[in-house]
Amino acid sequence: MTIVSPSPNLALNELIARRRRAGHQVVHLGFGESQLPVPGFLAVRLLAGADRNGYGQIGGEDDSRAAAAGYFSRRGIQAEPDQIVLAPGSKPILLALMAALSGAVVLPRPCWVTYGPQAALFGRTVIEVPVPATAGGVPDPDRLESALRTARARGVRPTSMILTLPDNPTGTFASRDLVYRLADIAEREDLLIISDEIYRDIVHDEQAGITSPAELVPDRTVVTSGLSKSLALGGWRIGFARFPATAAGAQLRARVLAVASEVWSSLAGPMQEVAGYVLSEPADVRAHLAASTRLHARVAAGVYQAMSVAGFECRRPTGGFYLYPDLEPLRPVLARQGIHDSASLQHQLLERHGIAVLGGHHFGDDPAALRFRAATSMLYGDDAGSGWQALASSDPLSLPQIAGQLDRIRQVFASLACVQSLQAGRP
Repeated sequence: MTIVSPSPNLALNELIARRRRAGHQVVHLGFGESQLPVPGFLAVRLLAGADRNGYGQIGGEDDSRAAAAGYFSRRGIQAEPDQIVLAPGSKPILLALMAALSGAVVLPRPCWVTYGPQAALFGRTVIEVPVPATAGGVPDPDRLESALRTARARGVRPTSMILTLPDNPTGTFASRDLVYRLADIAEREDLLIISDEIYRDIVHDEQAGITSPAELVPDRTVVTSGLSKSLALGGWRIGFARFPATAAGAQLRARVLAVASEVWSSLAGPMQEVAGYVLSEPADVRAHLAASTRLHARVAAGVYQAMSVAGFECRRPTGGFYLYPDLEPLRPVLARQGIHDSASLQHQLLERHGIAVLGGHHFGDDPAALRFRAATSMLYGDDAGSGWQALASSDPLSLPQIAGQLDRIRQVFASLACVQSLQAGRP
């Protein structure tokens, strides 16, 4: 087993917590947590499950798996309860998949910080393929087949590919055409698709929709998801997955359950109660999710505007709560400030300006590039009252706790880019 370093986003979050306890003011854009309060109806369900204190079925209880199957089916993804696995978060399911599979795995570049290290833990070779210009989360189909040929020529055997819909770190999602092309390549090249759809329910445009590869190639797609992002339940650790309804899919699910039996045993009983309720999608869950999504979209759009004014290149966010700007147009200006790569960019933003971001090199991106991920979901306030106020507001960007941080972000980004000096033609 390869030993890897601690997760950089978790390490950064702990660093910021220590700095704040020491009295430092930090605008936290470095951690992908939805900082929203727990609604009362979920607290009631958690309490209702308190007597579920026995060890449960490894893959989840019957009622929870039936609810998850219904959740997928309502999104056009064929699923039955015996195709479902529940776990303490989607991260353990992804880890179990890396343990249960063999061969090389294709990853988009950049991608979430955990995919690569999980593959490394089990000695899996990673084939990195840059994302297309239009959206992150998927390998560029125009480059994928040549990357597969090159890998095979080196004696590497690609067997799986991970997609993220919507994406972390770019805050965008691939179009149906892109997903269709990748599904077609997966069919021809005999690749299993692992579609990480934990941000699926946070799509900024109500009229836009996610196309899952499980709609196009259901027999070769595993879909993973969870409640950490959509309902801000990261600390409750509720994940779930849908496996193909084939003999190979059943065998893969059995291998994942074998890993689960030695690692997490089962999802905690009270969380099974919560999962069953949420995934049946009653009206209160739908209303809370809609309010959360509107808030995520508006705040992400506010940060995007600040980046655009400062001269950053950035894809417009369409899902989740992330942005992934590229400061390459400002490289000469930044070089005079001692910023030459994503690591120094991350460092200078925190040390000089009190803005915490995560450099692109942590996502497998070119270390020399001037890119970072900004997570906007930590801007809603530090207590439940502020969170509820943000959720209820028709203009959340005007709320003091959000407006103050946005003002600081605008000031820092403008000073970083020396916008006024550039516009005036001064060196």
